[in-house]
Amino acid sequence: MRCWPAFVVLLAMPRPGSAQASPTRTVDTASIGRAVSAWMKKHRAPALSVAIALDGQPAWSGGFGFADPARSVQAKPHTSYRLASVTKSITATAVMMLAEKGVLDLDAPIQKYCPAYPAKRWPVTARLLLAHLGGVRHHSISEAMRPNTKHFESVTAALEYFKNDDLVAQPGTEYRYSSLGYTILGCAIEGASGTSYASFVRDHIFAPAGMINTIPDDARTSSPGGTAYFSKGRIYKVTGKFARSTKAQSIDVSDRLPAGGLRSTVDDMMRFAIALHYGHLVRDSTRELMWTRQHTSDGKPLQFYGLGWLVGEADSLRPKRVWNDGSQPGTRSFLYLRPTQGVIIALMTNMDGAACEELVPQILEAISR
Repeated sequence: MRCWPAFVVLLAMPRPGSAQASPTRTVDTASIGRAVSAWMKKHRAPALSVAIALDGQPAWSGGFGFADPARSVQAKPHTSYRLASVTKSITATAVMMLAEKGVLDLDAPIQKYCPAYPAKRWPVTARLLLAHLGGVRHHSISEAMRPNTKHFESVTAALEYFKNDDLVAQPGTEYRYSSLGYTILGCAIEGASGTSYASFVRDHIFAPAGMINTIPDDARTSSPGGTAYFSKGRIYKVTGKFARSTKAQSIDVSDRLPAGGLRSTVDDMMRFAIALHYGHLVRDSTRELMWTRQHTSDGKPLQFYGLGWLVGEADSLRPKRVWNDGSQPGTRSFLYLRPTQGVIIALMTNMDGAACEELVPQILEAISR
């Protein structure tokens, strides 16, 4: 199955009124439109796309602004954006699929499946890498300030620039966020499955979930649908002040395909969340393991992280929340679930530093009980 993205227009505002979500629940799209307008002005965001699912069914999706203002390309629910680190939730799902099949042991040394990654002083496992407990470093400050522009032809090739680095912590002892750790997981998916990372997620996640517009991002080709990427500028990135609206830095994400190298749409992310939540990708017990906070080797639970997902436990004010977010030059993405309430919200924008998750409370208010 070839997954070619279809991109087109978007209305600057959603259709007014209430969209039917289920026999008993509705979405007040007019109130969402007002909240989005204020948010776009605050963040100078050219575009925002939103998708909402309720009780396992798509409820409403819409687009705001322009994916490419210079060419008057309007944003739509099927506008394609860089997915950034929300890719990690897809990679984690792939790892857990292979673990369910018994072809990948979460607690075996990762070199069993990814021999291209050299053995270190301490064993590194898939379970530890999924929870950012593997002791593998993240992108350095200089790497973050000068985004990669070199193209890597494979996941294994992308290991080259860090595979010989020492671990920054003993595995299991500290939470150290690591995109590089997820590149290693991509290599392990290939070793365990006998196929490429891109082929595995296409055939086993995208196809069954109906994700027809999710593909690897390729800097050598033009952006599907004509999405242009913007930034608030380097000064804002460092200080949080003096925001501008300027063209985002160029980046080639082939160095991080399993960690942040996919591109997708809010409609596809909604479909992914539905498929995962309602048992179409992995067993319920596997999903719940992903959505359970992990712990360090001394038994201390992590503040938020499970296996490829962030987890907020239920409290007196809110039910359990599960989410992931992504940031790259020209990108902010956010996928949010309230599993016990059957709510899924997907948000994407083409302005980096624009926290689209700020809209979640207003969107929740727009959903009838």
